[in-house]
Amino acid sequence: MLRRFLFALPAGALFIWLLWIGGLFFELLLAGIALAVLLEMIFLFRKMNGRPVAFLALLTGAVAWSLHRGPDWLLVAGAILMLGAMTSILYRKTGPEGMNRWGATLFCGLYAPLGLLFFHEIRYLAPETEGVMLAILVIVLIWSNDIFAYGGGRLFGKRPLAPSVSPNKSWEGFWFGMAGSLIALLLMVSISDSISIDGYLLLPMVPITGVMGPLGDLAESRFKRWAGVKDSSRLLPGHGGFFDRFDALILASPFLWVYLVLIL
Repeated sequence: MLRRFLFALPAGALFIWLLWIGGLFFELLLAGIALAVLLEMIFLFRKMNGRPVAFLALLTGAVAWSLHRGPDWLLVAGAILMLGAMTSILYRKTGPEGMNRWGATLFCGLYAPLGLLFFHEIRYLAPETEGVMLAILVIVLIWSNDIFAYGGGRLFGKRPLAPSVSPNKSWEGFWFGMAGSLIALLLMVSISDSISIDGYLLLPMVPITGVMGPLGDLAESRFKRWAGVKDSSRLLPGHGGFFDRFDALILASPFLWVYLVLIL
C-alpha cells in the first residue's frame, strides 16, 4: 500500500498537470497510455490462446485515435461498440479461444484508444478552464468511486456482486462507490466556480460513473481470470499495469462524454 501511494502521488500530480496544460502534451500522454493498454491486452489475449495480430491492432488503434477529427456520430458509434463488446465479455462463459482472430485484433485495437479518446474530448467540450474542470471532475468521480467501493466492500461487504468474475467485489462496495462519487460531485460543484452547468444537471454523472466504471473493472478482471494472471503487467509499481489503473476510465468516459454533449 505504501509503494502504491508513493507512486500514485507524483504520477497523479503529473497527470493532472498535463491535463491542465492540454494541447500536444496531454494528447501524447493519453496516446501513450492507450498504447500501453493495447499491448497489455494483446499479452492477455495471447495468454488466453487468443491470437490478435499485433501490427494490425496497432494500426487499428492509430485509426481509432484519429476519430476526434471526424464527425461526432463516429464517436457515438464507438461508445455503443465498446458497451456491446464489454457486455459480451462479461456474459461469455469461456475464454476467447473461439473468438475469430480478426475479431480479437479489432477488439484490442479499438478498446483503449477509443475509451481514452473520449476522455480527451471531454477536456475540450467547454472553453478555457471549464473543460479542464469537467475532465478533472470525471477523474475525481472515478477515483472516489474506486476508493469508497474498496473501503465499503472491505468493511461491510457480504453479498457478492459478480462472484464468478471478481469474488472480492460486493453489492455493499458498489453502493459505497456510488455514494463516494456523489460526495465528490457535490464537493467539486461547491468549490469550483469554473463549471457553469447547474449542479442538478451533473447528477446523472454519478450513476454513469458508478455503473460503467465497475463494469470496465469487472470485464478486465474476467480477462485476467481467463489468462491466469493477477495483473495486466508490472509496469506501474504497486499498481500492476496500465489496464489495471485505467479500466474504469476507459469504459466510463464514452458515456460521460455523450451525456455532457447532450446537456451542453
